[in-house]
Amino acid sequence: MIYPPPPQLKNKNLFQTKPFIHNEFINSNSTKTFKVINPATEEIIAELPEQTSEEIEHAIKLSYEAFQTFRRTSVHERSKMLRKLFNLIMENVDDLATLITLENGKSFADSKGEIVYGASYFEWFAEESKRNYGEVIQPTNPNNKIITLKQPVGVVGLLCPFNFPSAMATRKAAPAWAVGCTCVLKPDSQTPLSSLALAYLAKEAGFPPSVFNVVLASTESTPMVGKMICENSLIKKVSFTGSTAVGKLLMKQSSTSLKKLSMELGGNAPIIVFNDADLELAVTQSIASKFRSLGQTCVCANRIFVQSEIYDKFCEKFALAMKKFKIGNGLDEGVTHGCLINTKSIAKVEDQMKDALDKGAKILVEGGRLSNLGKNFYSPSALYDVPFDSKVFHEETFGPLAAIAKFEKRDEILDICNDTPYGLASYIFSESLNNVWYMSEFLESGMVSVNTGVFTDCSLPFGGVKESGFGREGSLHGMDDYTVVKSINLGNIYR
Repeated sequence: MIYPPPPQLKNKNLFQTKPFIHNEFINSNSTKTFKVINPATEEIIAELPEQTSEEIEHAIKLSYEAFQTFRRTSVHERSKMLRKLFNLIMENVDDLATLITLENGKSFADSKGEIVYGASYFEWFAEESKRNYGEVIQPTNPNNKIITLKQPVGVVGLLCPFNFPSAMATRKAAPAWAVGCTCVLKPDSQTPLSSLALAYLAKEAGFPPSVFNVVLASTESTPMVGKMICENSLIKKVSFTGSTAVGKLLMKQSSTSLKKLSMELGGNAPIIVFNDADLELAVTQSIASKFRSLGQTCVCANRIFVQSEIYDKFCEKFALAMKKFKIGNGLDEGVTHGCLINTKSIAKVEDQMKDALDKGAKILVEGGRLSNLGKNFYSPSALYDVPFDSKVFHEETFGPLAAIAKFEKRDEILDICNDTPYGLASYIFSESLNNVWYMSEFLESGMVSVNTGVFTDCSLPFGGVKESGFGREGSLHGMDDYTVVKSINLGNIYR
């Protein structure tokens, strides 16, 4: 069935429901389809084709052929394309944000923030693309010279999640295009419309055919497509954002051709609030970290540890701040938090909450399902005096449950924070330079945020350590994962 563009969209061209191959939205040969459902209203937004394996193989082949030409384009031409794409996204920011809210369920304010954040990567890498420098090295033989070049790795497979359906794609594609790679993107089947809108704008920005191909598959067929992308020898790099379990599987599949990989995986981020912290700031920013997109972010706070002297005041202010939330349809005026993508997150919150309460935790804010609004709505919950052996402190929640516990000594809480296989993000609130530097250095995480609860800047090297993955997205390091270093040895220079 063909569904019309949502009436809220001013630019109806942004609503696309077909695979984007070779700069065209094509008809698929497949007879199978899958539906995109608004998680707030449970209404069907669109019905998309589930592509055949042959079609996906063809899309990869086209991207490989396009790479042979695109890698030779002037860096200034690529920079202009990236800059134009940034401008087009900003011209359509409200429509693009509306699409995210419709397919993901987050509030319009959060969606608009995501679009602006995601667009910033095109602006950033439009400039960084001109700075892909090599080196001249003086070898031991004075009659020789060594020159290094950073060259594009080739076709890149991009595997993106539902929680940031626009920004995860832009954060990966921007540096890839900046160095001259071509991309095959597989969006999450729950939120493909944002990726297709990006494809439409990329064509408008002047990107050549098959520099950006978007392939489509249902949830059931996603493992098959991921395996194809990982095992296809024409794809030289895979960039994945998602769970650690899936990341490990993709690594095994990619080993057949030893691809270059970057993995942004699960997290178990702690917030550590010291006695000397600015209390109002710590509460406000902890709320922002924990409940951004209702906790459906890999860097959101999973564990909140507060030093004993300010513990009671922190909990009191935290509860008061939560009572200001307005839960509802993300497109409604004044809504601060929309709905979850599906009921799985709610079930996990309820399971972790029951476990913590059984072990002695206490309810700070009860929260719970909001069935009157819809099956995917949940009013955020908070617990305090949570025992350290609770599930919520050892498993990623990825949902709207705040777990708060008290600590006394710095080294004690450092050990507790590091006692996890994950290492993506950590947060520190303190006015003490000693506390800030000590914790920043010895916390086992790829990113540490001091006195702020949000990681949103294209200039930040985004990524984790341990089982939270490897590779860095954004920043001056952002293009490294999409390049290979070639060494040229020049001999007998002075003959």
